[in-house]
Amino acid sequence: MRFSHKVELCDLSPMRKFHPYAVAAQQRGKTIYHLNIGQPDVATPPAFFEAIRAFEQPVLAYAPSPGIPELIEAIRGYYARLGVGFNSDEILVTAGGSEALAITMQCILDDGDEILIPEPFYPNYNTMVRTCGASIHPVPTAPEKGYHYAVRGQIEAEINEHTRALLITNPGNPTGTVLTREEMRMLADLCKERGIFLVADEAYREFVYGGEPLRSFAEFGDLDEHLIVIDTVSKRFSACGARVGCLLSRNREFLGHAMKYCQSRLSVATLDQVAAANLYTVGAEYFAAVREEYKKRRDTVVRCLQAMPGVRCECPGGAFYLMAALPVEDADAFQTWLLEEFDDRGDTVMFAPGEPFYATPGKGKNEIRIAYVLEQQKLERAMELLALGIEAYHGRGKV
Repeated sequence: MRFSHKVELCDLSPMRKFHPYAVAAQQRGKTIYHLNIGQPDVATPPAFFEAIRAFEQPVLAYAPSPGIPELIEAIRGYYARLGVGFNSDEILVTAGGSEALAITMQCILDDGDEILIPEPFYPNYNTMVRTCGASIHPVPTAPEKGYHYAVRGQIEAEINEHTRALLITNPGNPTGTVLTREEMRMLADLCKERGIFLVADEAYREFVYGGEPLRSFAEFGDLDEHLIVIDTVSKRFSACGARVGCLLSRNREFLGHAMKYCQSRLSVATLDQVAAANLYTVGAEYFAAVREEYKKRRDTVVRCLQAMPGVRCECPGGAFYLMAALPVEDADAFQTWLLEEFDDRGDTVMFAPGEPFYATPGKGKNEIRIAYVLEQQKLERAMELLALGIEAYHGRGKV
């Protein structure tokens, strides 16, 4: 049978590709500490479940394709508190941030087009871009420079006649890089001047650890025709399973095209939208507590990694991820070995190998992404297992 050439260009997610190895390891009695997927263990606010329990409609009907009015108004109110104004018809509810990204790519990319993305980047962008017949044009960064990319000349040098957009994740996944307002302004100006879209994936907006105010590219009102914002309740409210996100734009032509995809999939799950709307009633104290918790976890991971011989990592400014270079040749092979051959008192550890986070061939082969989403005690044990694993890996075959 014949399959799409576009889908054959896609790879499995590096965050999930080791699932069969993990299942086999668990069947052998191993306990696995998961640092591979950004699934927070912070409790989802009770407001979500309260809304589900209070739902009393006799029929669970389709929701409107753009989203239920209660959720759209809740999102509008959230942005208003950030000092950003959106009209209700400038917000489309999606099945998570992933669908918002996929719809955006389908609307702005054609065969042969390119989208600029600083690397390392979230690997699932590959599938979203390649299934449009387009390709990712990476903006190179370096671990020793903290993966900094917001340099006008560096980005402008990568723009060519095929460039349709610049995709920015701020704060960054997988690097935790946080842009300053001046850097955001520069990127906005560059996209305006070069006539390209700026796609701002802001799923981790709340997770900044240097006391910065919460930022959105939507603050720049002169960027309206160029800007598409991606947002989600998944990380902000530790509600990944709700699969409720949104895309926001003031570009009416883009919104009209995006609506075609929203209508073709009919609607986002009605009950999840009702519950997600209630999440936006959560107060600032919730975010302050969660932010402080993740900051402690970040500090623990960075301290442990920097104490391991041969490991290199920079302290991230936001999100709940970091990239680290290990003293191994191939992080993918090391991860396989950890699951198949290593344990300490029945325990082992998982991470996401770094190579799939890059578009440049050969880069990231000895790097890993760590999601510091486990509670403190488990996180410390996971770091201990990583250190022991590296030591044992180097000692293979020695008498």
